[in-house]
Amino acid sequence: MALNDPLANALSTLLNAEGIGKYDCSIKPSSKLIKKVLDILQSRGYIQGYQEIEDGKGNMLKITISGKINKCGAIKPRHSATISDYEKFENRYLPAKDFGLLIVSTSQGIMTHVEAKDKKLGGKLLAYCY
Repeated sequence: MALNDPLANALSTLLNAEGIGKYDCSIKPSSKLIKKVLDILQSRGYIQGYQEIEDGKGNMLKITISGKINKCGAIKPRHSATISDYEKFENRYLPAKDFGLLIVSTSQGIMTHVEAKDKKLGGKLLAYCY
């Protein structure tokens, strides 16, 4: 398995585990970006939680799945989005208005597209989930 994009690998592992009805899955390696994305998914109820297990080589994340993810994935290439672009990307990646979320990396940190709109921030699109 190629580890060129750890975020994409993490989200596809999560989606695959969800698809076969598992209650948890483990992701390796761990990174600040993946943990921040998981924090957002946890705050929105898509996952129950996660914990980091230290193994001395990249660490591992053990995620408890709540069974609420229909689809999630990394957005590649990572498009830059201005405030006015969010609606275009919502239409492209999300199935309906106000359903699901886009995760954006902004100058004030990683957040959902709704928070970024409220703060009037553009940024780079990282992932989507619904």
